[in-house]
Amino acid sequence: MNEQFRYIVIEGPIGVGKTSLASKLADEFGSELLLEKAEENPFLASFYQNPQQYALSAQLHFLLQRAQQVQDFRQADMFHGSYIADFMVDKDRLFAQMTLNKDELALYEQIYKHLTLDAPKPDLVIYLQAPIETLRERITRRGIDYEQQIRDDYLLRLSESYTRFFYDYDDSAMLTVNTQSTDLINNPDDYSAILEKINNIHSGRHYFNQSSFAL
Repeated sequence: MNEQFRYIVIEGPIGVGKTSLASKLADEFGSELLLEKAEENPFLASFYQNPQQYALSAQLHFLLQRAQQVQDFRQADMFHGSYIADFMVDKDRLFAQMTLNKDELALYEQIYKHLTLDAPKPDLVIYLQAPIETLRERITRRGIDYEQQIRDDYLLRLSESYTRFFYDYDDSAMLTVNTQSTDLINNPDDYSAILEKINNIHSGRHYFNQSSFAL
């Protein structure tokens, strides 16, 4: 593992493969794995069925979950060992801004400020991208019941929100990965190539597309 990266975050829209890659890299590097655990949100299934009614409940549950995760981060010794997460605490507001109406967002922002979330910044963010058709195929393939309710227009808006969020992101080194024609989990060549890419990053923005990969 690149010794300068003690804390790596894998991010991207639903179905893009965050958890699978985070788990594989954690095994590879002997790192502690930090998972988002979206399945623990009791409002999430209802949100996908009725977004207007359950958006605030789902988002506030995630916000309080993030607050607990930040506390866990602070208690962990980030200077010894390494950590790989399948979520970024900062992205919680991205979902809130996309799903909540004006009054709900104002309430969310008040609670957010009161909690004063201050998570450690990752050393490297790996941002996974894929077109809507690929996301839909992967969501269908993994077969989580409530995710089958996700609409294509929601996936599109989510992907666009991620694109805007990371367009200006410069808090950490960042590697953007096109996963449409890249199988980082099952193709050893693709996986070896991204490992080599990660180990040669030092700072700044980088891109990985295995179909045209050149180090």
